[in-house]
Amino acid sequence: MPATEGPLFRETLKDLQLDAIIGTVTSGRAGYDLVPFFHAPCQDPDTVRFRHEVFADLENPSCLASIEDFSRRMQVVREQLGQAGKLHYKLQKQALILAAAQTYCSAVVALCEELTAAGVRSSGLRAFTAFLDTYVSSGFFSGLRTDADGIRADLDAVSYKIRIDGGHVSVSPYRGEVDYTAEVEATFARFRQGAVKDYSSKLPTSVEIDHVEAQVLDRVAVLFADTFTRLKDFCARHASFQNPVIARFDREIQFYTSYLRHIRPLKEAGLRFCYPQVSATSKQTSAADTFDLALAVKLVRDKAPVVTNDLELTGAERILIVSGPNQGGKTTFARTVGQLHYLAALGLPVPGTRARLFLPDGIYTHFEREENRMDLRGKLEDDLVRVQRILAQATPRSVIVLNEIFTSTTLNDAIYLGREVLERVVALGLICVCVTFVEELASVSTTTVSMVSTVMPEDPSVRTLKIVRRRADGRAYAKVLARKYGLNYDALKERIHS
Repeated sequence: MPATEGPLFRETLKDLQLDAIIGTVTSGRAGYDLVPFFHAPCQDPDTVRFRHEVFADLENPSCLASIEDFSRRMQVVREQLGQAGKLHYKLQKQALILAAAQTYCSAVVALCEELTAAGVRSSGLRAFTAFLDTYVSSGFFSGLRTDADGIRADLDAVSYKIRIDGGHVSVSPYRGEVDYTAEVEATFARFRQGAVKDYSSKLPTSVEIDHVEAQVLDRVAVLFADTFTRLKDFCARHASFQNPVIARFDREIQFYTSYLRHIRPLKEAGLRFCYPQVSATSKQTSAADTFDLALAVKLVRDKAPVVTNDLELTGAERILIVSGPNQGGKTTFARTVGQLHYLAALGLPVPGTRARLFLPDGIYTHFEREENRMDLRGKLEDDLVRVQRILAQATPRSVIVLNEIFTSTTLNDAIYLGREVLERVVALGLICVCVTFVEELASVSTTTVSMVSTVMPEDPSVRTLKIVRRRADGRAYAKVLARKYGLNYDALKERIHS
């Protein structure tokens, strides 16, 4: 891929709307720093297949539910430890560290038991389940869990009483003194005369205790010195109780679950996803019933239909030349091809019922840009500079997506420049999709395949958004639109004379 975070890489993400997809997928999970995972497509088929296996395991609802529950508990652990780090009073800090350790232990034990019961099949989750089983049985974890539970039980057993006499507060052990609250309320119940004003004091909602509460807690710690000494020792011995492998798993599994959460509404709407066959050597490419993932999210949200398309490159075919009327779905189709290769290189399920895709070393895009007045270059010159930069970096293992290049020049110049560019692409032997208004480019080489956006036969002004494999027919769709909206020659002439 182009160097991540470099200008060409950023252009690719923007042109293919992958930046929007990644932004939505990782939304709400900032603490995991997931973006680097989605900015690192790979060229290794074994890595892709490894990820496919994990995704297949996560299609089991019980397995996915177990991991999502584990993630929620680990989030609580981080919140508890983060809160402890912000507090001033040491006993309160220690209590939160103890709570975090207990949450951690229960999360790990539950995940181990549930993954074992789920019968995971992927090599990744099987290896992690085996690790969990060993870890849960280890002396460290058993000691952590036993100590935490024992100290919690001792703390729960702590009972004390507070006596407030003016400005003097005393703390002493609770000796089983009788509580007369219920008897007093019962005695005076007969004198109740309807609802009365509530004079109860509102307790503060801040987690941080005040200085009076802190002093009371200090006195309690003196009364129950053994229990609080054990708490202090526990926090000192287990300051870093989280296993790094488990912490890493908690982060990396979000790569899978966040994407599954993203595509769930699309699957519920009837759209299909598949695990593509991938290769680092074969450029035989195909996809059935595929679609633009970014656009599909918007359409499903708006309850609008999603049009799917097919594509195929066989034998020596390498280049898809897409032509046809404006607003016919050509750009969306080109974007889809780029998305397919990028998502496949991440090891993600891709839109469609089946797919066979090449793992490229880079995806380069050239989409139409508005003229930049600051660089003093005209639009044609800017197109030429950008295309030259792409061709200079592309290799035979790259994928290029060209969308409406050289639209600012004459037809003859567009044909000449388009041929020059495509001949370079042909020479490289890379996979390319080129959206163009120049239908002559479809016959540049035997490696090119013509695809055309179609219209309704009974009304050519209506786009089907289907892109089919066929020879460009050269139809003047502009005339159809002009006639539909009363802008053709005869209609205008009649309006002028009327």
